[in-house]
Amino acid sequence: MSAATQVLYLAAGVFALTAIGTLWRRDLAAVIRMLAVQGFALASIVAALAAAERSAELAFVAAGLALLRGVLLPLLAHRALNAAATARESRPIVNITASLVAAAALALLAFLVSRPIVAVAGTEAAKAVPVALTVVLLGFLTVTTRRHALSGVAGFLLIDNGITAIAFLTTAGVGLLLEIGISLDVLGAVLVLAVLTGRMRAAFGDTDLSDLKELRD
Repeated sequence: MSAATQVLYLAAGVFALTAIGTLWRRDLAAVIRMLAVQGFALASIVAALAAAERSAELAFVAAGLALLRGVLLPLLAHRALNAAATARESRPIVNITASLVAAAALALLAFLVSRPIVAVAGTEAAKAVPVALTVVLLGFLTVTTRRHALSGVAGFLLIDNGITAIAFLTTAGVGLLLEIGISLDVLGAVLVLAVLTGRMRAAFGDTDLSDLKELRD
């Protein structure tokens, strides 16, 4: 096994552990730190692929991912957190223990569903696809079981990071312009969500999404 492949598998492990960490922690500042680490893990995956493929374009994309998803997006999330009334996910729809059990079940499902993809691709990189798919499913779980607006942002970023990882692992990289476009789209979405969080706090004094149930025509 080459050094690049070892780095890729190590980064994939960190990539999955940070997704589980977002379900485990209720402290939103800790969740944002998890997302920052995951952003660097994603960049490391792409950097390992760049080394294996000897691709300068992939290396450039890896650097951009580290800057955007490891630094810029977490900073924006921290700004939104500073404007929020609460810094903890105090009332999740599903408790932490049940969330971790569901995460284990989703990980098993991801490995079962990904087996044909891994078999068809037949590359070392494709063996990490189940991990990326697990992150996508954990993102959906986070979005559907958390009430705080920033938890929803975290879930959205997990989904996007997982999909991005799958694209790189199965195709040995996507086009540079396409990746830039996707990243800018994610950045715009996070900016909108940050503004929405501030508006919710101004209107309701909190950023709990359950408060939106009180809205009526």
